[in-house]
Amino acid sequence: MSSKRNFHPGNYRGILMLILFLVCFYYRAGAQNVQVGSKLDKVSIPIGGQTVLHVTAHIPAKSIISFPQLKDSIGKIKIVNGPKPDTAFDKNDPATETITHSYTITSFDTGVYVIPELDFHTKADVFKTGAVSLQVKPVLVDTTKAFYDIKQPFVVSYTFWDWLKDHWILVTIILVSILLVIAIIYYLKNRPKEVIIEKAAPALPADTIALNKLYELRNKKLWQQNEIKPYYIELTDILREYLEMRYRIKTHEQTTGEIFEGLKNKDMPASGRNSLKQLLTLADLVKFAREKPSPAENEQIMEDAINFIRQTKEELQPVGHKEELPE
Repeated sequence: MSSKRNFHPGNYRGILMLILFLVCFYYRAGAQNVQVGSKLDKVSIPIGGQTVLHVTAHIPAKSIISFPQLKDSIGKIKIVNGPKPDTAFDKNDPATETITHSYTITSFDTGVYVIPELDFHTKADVFKTGAVSLQVKPVLVDTTKAFYDIKQPFVVSYTFWDWLKDHWILVTIILVSILLVIAIIYYLKNRPKEVIIEKAAPALPADTIALNKLYELRNKKLWQQNEIKPYYIELTDILREYLEMRYRIKTHEQTTGEIFEGLKNKDMPASGRNSLKQLLTLADLVKFAREKPSPAENEQIMEDAINFIRQTKEELQPVGHKEELPE
């Protein structure tokens, strides 16, 4: 035969209340072991003097407590530096530790100033320190004594040799640097100079220059891309430059008639003169009368220009050749 126990809901409520009581008792017992406080190394300082404020908490080891956060000043009391934390364990009770935050403070106003209660926070409670007072005293001046002038600075004899002893390394570096610069300048001025004679590249004949430019123009295929006018402009510019170099006449910014006027007394074959006239006349029609030559004419004018230059090129005399003058 088995027996069953019936639990009433009130029993659960009692168990929960017991657990809650034990937790509160634990936190309260821990809270009773927490002690906080603040104290000054000196409760009285002269104006501008300094003292140290110690903010201390005695707590169970490994407990968590939040220290008060002090800013740059507490009223007219200025915080010079800090906090500097320090932790120490009680020799008689290793389960207790003491944490101290130290602040160096000062004040530049005389009077009695109160550092108020400071709050420490734990999970269970808030703990407050007691208020402490700091007295800032003025500097006492004995008015019964006579006033004296400020003493003049004491003159110490400091010779050049004393200065040289103190700076001999710097002086040595400067002298070595000067000697090194002088040696480099002397070497550069007196070193043997190599004379390098660069051979000037021989100037190309006028016909070679003109033919090279005509070949480049033909390779551009301007008229094949329907750029007929630029094609004729560039072609006539090459011919004008060739005539200036070959016959020493002015051709740029000259009309076709003015060019032939300059060539009137020049040694040029009649066939070449006629070919040049046809070239320049056709080019003028394209540039100024919007003439549209056929593809065959565009191709032929290039061949005519090349043949004209080859026909009129200057024949160079061999080196050492002397013309015999008639008697």
